[in-house]
Amino acid sequence: MAAPAHVPEHTPSLASGRRRALDEPAYGAYWLLRAGYVVLPIWMGIDKFVNALTDWPSYLAPWIVDVLPFSAQTAMYVVGAIEIVAGVAVAIKPRYAAYVVALWLTGIIVNLLTYSGFYDVALRDFGLLLGALALARLAATYDPARSIRPGGRGARTR
Repeated sequence: MAAPAHVPEHTPSLASGRRRALDEPAYGAYWLLRAGYVVLPIWMGIDKFVNALTDWPSYLAPWIVDVLPFSAQTAMYVVGAIEIVAGVAVAIKPRYAAYVVALWLTGIIVNLLTYSGFYDVALRDFGLLLGALALARLAATYDPARSIRPGGRGARTR
């Protein structure tokens, strides 16, 4: 009978990760926020291409539409692509990507605050901005930066 493959001690199993998320509130919050900030931007980004949830071009402030070299719908295609990339980036490296999402949400908020009638959406997006910043702070602990040790081997550091 073959010996089981060696599993490095630093690689937690799915069950142990789930148990840790249940036992350690901050770790559980990190994973809830990470999952949300992966799924939500990707979902919303895809919807910019199909306009199933709403008419996205109508959310652009008129002054932005006036300075665009293309249509508002084309702008929404660009926005959608950026949102999809942001969601994938949070999946890969939330420590940095959460700040990108926070910056992106700041731009959305500025757009909405300069367009009368969308203040409620701007307030909601401010809440999402706070969540992205909370994810970034938690990721500083749970998604440590990589440093390169002499000899070319990567090691996780805090």
